Amino acid sequence: MSLSAMARRTHYSKPLLGLLETGKRAINPDHVTAYARALNVSVETLYGPADDPLRIAHEWLVAPTPVEIRLGSGRRVGSALADRLAERVIELRHLDDVIGGRDLLPVVRKELASAEHLVNEAAYTERTGRRLLTLVGELAQLAGWVSGDAGHYTEAKRLYLSGVSAAHEAGDPALVGQLLSCLSYQIANVGDPADALLLARSAITGVEGRTTPLVRALLLERVAWASARARDRDGTRRALDAVDEAYERRSAGAAEPEWVYWLDRNEIDVMAGRCLIELGDPVTAEPLLSGALAAYTPEHAREVALYRTWLAESCARAGVFDAARTTLDHARGAATEASSTRLDTRIAEVERLVR
Repeated sequence: MSLSAMARRTHYSKPLLGLLETGKRAINPDHVTAYARALNVSVETLYGPADDPLRIAHEWLVAPTPVEIRLGSGRRVGSALADRLAERVIELRHLDDVIGGRDLLPVVRKELASAEHLVNEAAYTERTGRRLLTLVGELAQLAGWVSGDAGHYTEAKRLYLSGVSAAHEAGDPALVGQLLSCLSYQIANVGDPADALLLARSAITGVEGRTTPLVRALLLERVAWASARARDRDGTRRALDAVDEAYERRSAGAAEPEWVYWLDRNEIDVMAGRCLIELGDPVTAEPLLSGALAAYTPEHAREVALYRTWLAESCARAGVFDAARTTLDHARGAATEASSTRLDTRIAEVERLVR
């Protein structure tokens, strides 16, 4: 149905509907009700099943944030609101595991804007202020990551750098390193790998002696990837060895930032496999990728599809084209529901290898 037809049925203007549908204006429950009536379906149909991740994301879009509710009753905020915001950041971060960037980006944008407004407008203690700035930095990192997944690279760069400012003001060097290394990862993929490598090394140097084993392993992974993209064979292997060393030093009782929850042996093997492909060793990469892929559950469809593109590339570069095409077909099937420009781009890149 065209926007013009929907405008006639809902009595909202066509420009407003365009803004709503592209995530540039906040959606409220009245808009959802109007769409349900125009389409002659229930509101529940538009939201989807109660446990569907997309429904959860859409509900976040139409509901007021805790910040909006709290500031409606006064400017003074305390630790309870910071605790609630921290919980929401974790929820959003885990939604990124199962929702593609194009679908999740409007939700994260809204939450970040709300948190930034709180920091700028509310009154709070110095301790609460540092927590709020850390949360803004974490949201900026997530927003940058999701923007990159959606193909908005300029926006992602701006978000990462704004997060660096917030994290630096909060006195959180590990988060500063995470933001800079995320930007390095993006530049390695879509920019100059030499610049990415310099940035990744700066990130790890900036947290030297001030971070945890898992954070160090994550930042070193970005050094390894930028090195591989820059065709620095020795630098890549040194970085991958350092990743393993840092990962083995982790301790079950040690406190790690929540944002590093996803880094495990499988993720490390995937990155090692990717780096080996970049360095021209697809045969060694294949078992690393295959073994890691076997451990992922179906709800991580985007990551599984992405990692299959690397497995397909390893097969293609080893000359096993039938296996490469079959593997890529599996990735292509997942891409139709993933809503990820990053995945779409990867599939197109590998398709050129298997033609």
